[in-house]
Amino acid sequence: MTVETPDETGAAPVPVMPARESVLSPEYRWISIGMCALIFLAAFEAMAVTAVMPAVAAELDGRSLYALAFAGPLAVSVIGMIVAGNAADRGGPRLALYSSVALFVAGLLVAGLATDMWQLVIGRLVHGIGGGGLTVALYVIVGRVIPPRLQPGIFAGFAAAWVVPSLVGPFIAGVIADGIGWEWVFLGVVALVVPALLMVVPSLRGLDTGTIADPPPWRWSRIAWAALAGVAVLVLNLSTQAGGWAGWVLPIAAIAVIAVAVRPMVPRGTLRAAQGLPAGVLTRGMLAGSFFGTQVYLPLLLTGEPYSLSTSMAGLVLTVGGVSWAIASQVQGRNPVRLSHERCLRIGLALLGAAIGLTLVATVLTLPPIAFLLTWVLAGGGMGLMYPRTTVIGLQSSTVENQGFISSAMAVADALGSAVAIALTAIVYALLLPTGPVVAVAGAISVALGVWAVAVFAGLRAHAEVPEAAAA
Repeated sequence: MTVETPDETGAAPVPVMPARESVLSPEYRWISIGMCALIFLAAFEAMAVTAVMPAVAAELDGRSLYALAFAGPLAVSVIGMIVAGNAADRGGPRLALYSSVALFVAGLLVAGLATDMWQLVIGRLVHGIGGGGLTVALYVIVGRVIPPRLQPGIFAGFAAAWVVPSLVGPFIAGVIADGIGWEWVFLGVVALVVPALLMVVPSLRGLDTGTIADPPPWRWSRIAWAALAGVAVLVLNLSTQAGGWAGWVLPIAAIAVIAVAVRPMVPRGTLRAAQGLPAGVLTRGMLAGSFFGTQVYLPLLLTGEPYSLSTSMAGLVLTVGGVSWAIASQVQGRNPVRLSHERCLRIGLALLGAAIGLTLVATVLTLPPIAFLLTWVLAGGGMGLMYPRTTVIGLQSSTVENQGFISSAMAVADALGSAVAIALTAIVYALLLPTGPVVAVAGAISVALGVWAVAVFAGLRAHAEVPEAAAA
């Protein structure tokens, strides 16, 4: 569209092309920056705590609760996701966002002021619920405020907001802990959350129940299922510490419970990868599981025999993966038409599969460390192409009435897909460890490759649906 303006001399009007609309256009600038800032802070806290938790556990004499401090927030985040999604469907995303931010901040305060390990774990659980709800609320806001043509761009920003903390978060957290104390890794984030939220608030006016003729009721059964799934994920993650028969029974029982509990939290047909949105949700979970199920073992492999690299050098592999993820996210965001959803998924699946397969080969053959650096460039690039598009598939398949449900389903897939895959790889790693660390890591990566195969099956069936067809 062009706008014609008259020349001062009376000559023919001069056509003026409008500026290219983007998520940083004046209408969307502050809400886009604010939402990305909230994602950044949540991601920073998630990445930073990895660096400081050993010092925290030592100071608070809580080494026995070390694993729970990581697994707990992931498990209970599912509850926050479901509650926030239901609240957004009922009354708009404002209350869901404000409540989630309040819980997130409260959890950080409890953790930052902890005097014993149990208090820190409780704070982490509270902030985990808030963090899960925060993500869902922001997804719904994107669906309500940002036009569909600009959504790939904002999700590219979300991806970058996750990647940057993965690059600098652990180092900055270490500096803070060494300089002024680990407490400020938690408390410092609190001071930055409020200004980020204030950037978002003005654009939320009017996003209330007035836009929903017949708001859905509270889905208490789904909330109960979320709680059950959260407990099962926690049990699955901790099952590697069980001995004897419990070490076999607990994982099987936990997986069975998760499979039953997750069904009400995702679109019908998700577990069997039904065409369209259900396959897209399953793809999301399996992508997260295969990628992170491999990545968690790379530093472990490279810092041990036969490589014996320093922690910083081993972390360089994860850094380049994060950089390539961010670059690929920007590429897909800038080319929403040329790179269709289906094309992004096909290219991304090929890149991720090649990366995990070559990483397995490099592990078995003990190739030089640069081999892992190169394979993880491919992995990050594949994820950067696919991850934003799976979210867009969900939003474009939703209506105002079920945006919250579908957004929470995507977030649930993230949490449960990652948790289940990592737990399964950990079980295989523990079983094979007596034969040697390299064999154990190779076994774990083989499990992740199997999860990728499920992602391929689902990804080839995933596409955006006409909203009325997207069953909740």
